[in-house]
Amino acid sequence: MNQKKRLSAIMGTPIQTETPQQASPESSMGYAPVAGATAPSPAPEKRPAAARSMAAMWAASRPGPVDADGTVVELDPELCLPSAIADRVPDATNDAFNAFVEQIREEGQHTPILVRRHPRQSGHYEIAYGRRRTRAAQVLGKAVRAVVRDLSDAELLVAQGSENLAREDLSYIERAHFARNMEQAGVARDVILKAMGVHRPDLANYLAVAEAIPAAVLAAIGPAPKVGRPRWLTLASRIKVAPAERVDTALSSPDLIGKASDERFSLILSALAESAPRKKARDEIVKDARGVKFARVERSSNAMRVTLDEKAEPGFADYLAERLPELLAAYRQSRS
Repeated sequence: MNQKKRLSAIMGTPIQTETPQQASPESSMGYAPVAGATAPSPAPEKRPAAARSMAAMWAASRPGPVDADGTVVELDPELCLPSAIADRVPDATNDAFNAFVEQIREEGQHTPILVRRHPRQSGHYEIAYGRRRTRAAQVLGKAVRAVVRDLSDAELLVAQGSENLAREDLSYIERAHFARNMEQAGVARDVILKAMGVHRPDLANYLAVAEAIPAAVLAAIGPAPKVGRPRWLTLASRIKVAPAERVDTALSSPDLIGKASDERFSLILSALAESAPRKKARDEIVKDARGVKFARVERSSNAMRVTLDEKAEPGFADYLAERLPELLAAYRQSRS
């Protein structure tokens, strides 16, 4: 199955091949008109420079300003389904979502979500971005404010990725997770690059990290918002050399219960740290004045073993054993 057919199977709509005469995903986007709705009131947002740059490029390719281009409607959040390509890593211990719900309860939903009519389920919608706002509306039992647009599969992914770029709370592993999910769905590399807002070397890094972290490890850790690429690579290298039983033990440790995602990452990383290699025992042969070998001394990091050759010196072993208490007393006296 080629890439277009695989993506079509997952996203639910035919994938159109773009020719030089056709518009690109960014320049062909248009809001679907919805009668009887009002235009959204823009809320000031604090975005990183890269996000502002991407947003400006995206908005410049459209027929009008982003806030004046469509209308806002109120939808039943139960009818708004997540995108087929996940960008979030679930985290049951994330208290930030509860705070987000309370904020919407007190202040209302400032920014509408973006959806398209669901390609497979009549009467439903597929979310390009705004999944957390939709979940919050479900919790509160309120309608979710949304803009409905006619989006192709590629356009939906670019919109989803552009919103991701603007999120300061989307972690490194979630971005890597999103990139890998798109690749596994058969999305073309040029579309992934546009959705991620990155260059090819950066995308290669994301994919390498996502490929190196098993699904079970990612599920146990969660999004780990404060963990960047270097520490994920360290964890990946430890997973690679650790026995499977050791990894399973680390993931099922009771110490993880109730801990925040970043803490779970640190605990698993520590659990998979390589133990200090044991020093090999050093054998020493002891000879008498005539050069006859009569004892072997084996040393390790915390012990010493003396083996006496009874044939070389008969009776010496008994003699030494009887005088060990005297030798210990003499040793202690010499130290004092």
